[in-house]
Amino acid sequence: MQNFIVRITQENFKLLEQAEIGCFILPDTASPEFASEFIKKAHAADKLVLAEGENALDFYLQYNPDGLILNTVKAEKPQKLIKEVQKKAQKAVLGVVTRNRRHEAMLVSECEPDFVIFKFWKDGFESNKELLDWYGELFLIQNAAQIEDDCDFSALSADFIILDDVKYLEKKQS
Repeated sequence: MQNFIVRITQENFKLLEQAEIGCFILPDTASPEFASEFIKKAHAADKLVLAEGENALDFYLQYNPDGLILNTVKAEKPQKLIKEVQKKAQKAVLGVVTRNRRHEAMLVSECEPDFVIFKFWKDGFESNKELLDWYGELFLIQNAAQIEDDCDFSALSADFIILDDVKYLEKKQS
């Protein structure tokens, strides 16, 4: 069975009750009240919370979730960016979104994040699956497939599948 990380897009707490979800991604745009309460309740339930967005580092430093997601897709020097974040957030669980290319995946992996994230769209699904398989065979760092379009992710070799809360609930109901 695949492990899920759920991105929160709506301010509610009901997914915290789902035993099979151990990690959530909270956007840095969440209201301060919701963010504080969600992190508090998630920690009480022994679940991880990661911050995501352009200001994820500031959000992490202010609200104390367990870690953050760093998007390096547009970075000219992804390694430099990762090292800067690692220095400021030394105890953070760090997931890094990389371009879906082997070279960039190797570069971000040299910085030893906790996991590397590959985005999946319907267009390019097979080539991205091939990339994920290659990565999983060569690297000890865990990996995640962030599903952007409706597609059958059951055959992916990812350690984690990242879905937003709406898609996760749709999948669960089907």
